[in-house]
Amino acid sequence: MDFTAAAICWSIAPIIGVTALWISRRRKPIHFFAGTTVEPQEITDIPSYNRANARMWALYAVWFIVISVLSLLHSTVGIVLSIVSIIPGIFFLYIPYKRIYSKYKRTV
Repeated sequence: MDFTAAAICWSIAPIIGVTALWISRRRKPIHFFAGTTVEPQEITDIPSYNRANARMWALYAVWFIVISVLSLLHSTVGIVLSIVSIIPGIFFLYIPYKRIYSKYKRTV
């Protein structure tokens, strides 16, 4: 049994989970990409907006826990899912983020 992929996923999941917790408690609206900002006046309900983003990141953390278990069962599957989830996964998270942003965006 190869524990490498499982160890990587078990290392990533808590980081993402803590990030989700931080987002849920943040008073300013969270942004998705580094270097961008979401101004408070852009969002209708900042706490709900941040909680929705926190749920998205928490599910991403849970996904890494699932991958770690799958890695223990079949290391190749775990390695492939890890690679696909780390870099391309961030880009796939952009889709639900845009839905969240659109839902809470102030229309004037």
